[in-house]
Amino acid sequence: MTAGNRPSVLIIGAGFGGIGMAIELRRNGFDDIAILERAADLGGVWRENTYPGAACDVPSPLYSFSFEPKPDWPQRYSGRESIHAYLRGVAERNGVFDTIRFGAEVTDAEFDDATGHWTVRTADGTARTADVLISAVGQLSRPALPNIAGLDTFAGAAFHSAEWDHSVDLHGKRVACIGTGASAIQYIPEIQPKVEQLTLFQRTPAWVIPKFDTDYSPIQHRLFARLPGALLVERFGWWSIAEFVSLGLVEFPAIARLVATLAERHLRKQVADPELRAKLTPDYPIGCKRGLFSNDYYPALTQPNVRVETTAITEVVPQGVRTADGTVHEVDVIIYGTGFKGTEFLWPMHIYGRGGRKLSDVWADGAHAYYGVTVPEFPNLFLVYGPNTNLGVGSIIYMIESQARYIRQAVELLGRHPGHSLEVRADQEARFNEALQQRLARTPWNFCASWYRNAAGRITNNWPGSQTSYRRRLRKLDPADYTLTPAA
Repeated sequence: MTAGNRPSVLIIGAGFGGIGMAIELRRNGFDDIAILERAADLGGVWRENTYPGAACDVPSPLYSFSFEPKPDWPQRYSGRESIHAYLRGVAERNGVFDTIRFGAEVTDAEFDDATGHWTVRTADGTARTADVLISAVGQLSRPALPNIAGLDTFAGAAFHSAEWDHSVDLHGKRVACIGTGASAIQYIPEIQPKVEQLTLFQRTPAWVIPKFDTDYSPIQHRLFARLPGALLVERFGWWSIAEFVSLGLVEFPAIARLVATLAERHLRKQVADPELRAKLTPDYPIGCKRGLFSNDYYPALTQPNVRVETTAITEVVPQGVRTADGTVHEVDVIIYGTGFKGTEFLWPMHIYGRGGRKLSDVWADGAHAYYGVTVPEFPNLFLVYGPNTNLGVGSIIYMIESQARYIRQAVELLGRHPGHSLEVRADQEARFNEALQQRLARTPWNFCASWYRNAAGRITNNWPGSQTSYRRRLRKLDPADYTLTPAA
């Protein structure tokens, strides 16, 4: 324990979660903090995803820290460059930039029962110790390639959208896009005018909702800067809409049907060809997969140089992509917009808790944690954006702030009990997860395959409620939910 009974803290990851956590601790008097970041810059997904058109599908006034409003967002739905610059500015203004250790890729971490300390090792062989370990690596950091034979046989350029190869010139090329997720609907309209032919291989159509985007004018920027309440109204308005729509996941299905009607009208308005419209019409309940927002995705698919192919892919060959009907679709470039390995939490790090218990073994049937924040048998370990804290609707930044405040209370409790470790009670965590899974069983996420569910069908990613209900539960840490154990 450090001087003044302030625990030392190691945070893994310098994205929104890690930066927000560090700021919460520093604002409450904890200075012995280090953030371990594997890359050479902060930013998480907003550093990594540089594909054309990359942007957030949550309005920027809401996709930002409540304590760091930004009056001069260029658009309501700002692009990755603006978001990345915002996060960098937040880190610098709040004095946490200098706490980041770049190029520090964590390989394993081990809790020592005798000392009550965590030892964290990085790929360069460095070992660091701390009283508290906080993982803020997120859920969407590892690109997932499709399980298709022959991926490595293709003779042309191929890359995942999260690892965009900017050295590949797409002008005049025949391009195959595999996947129709949140990234694909952003980069397809950007590359469509450049390519000679774009073939979109679609396994499942997405529910696409109009994006109520706008460029903020200089007048609005001045208004937001001089009257902070105006920006707060904008933020509160979008927060309220998200809260309302989230009620459609469980309590009020009529809300989900209303959103589905909006999406269906959007499709009819933008796609006149009945054959193409049929291909783009989902056959599963809205909300089962991630809902997408776009005004230019459908129009791009109606262009003469675009073809939507729904026949299943059997393999990738040197010339291109072979489908189940035997056709080889010859292309020059393949882009995989196939998402991330969202259910493999903390992988490939090896985390060892009390008695050498390995976290991946505890999570063999699916990740779980008390409020998504802490796991029995892993004392003084906390998670930001952990299991079952992703949102079907709303801003993850709002969730991160709730978690950061809760974890800060846990660190304060440790400060009041020097030489102790804090561990959530196993029975309390089990009751929480049993109730959580019962509620998840009532959501649309059970009715189709998606990245929300692991191989066993367990929903390990999403929170089945509103942002408000989650924040209310985490408002105050109850010491009765935990055990305090003196170090040996």
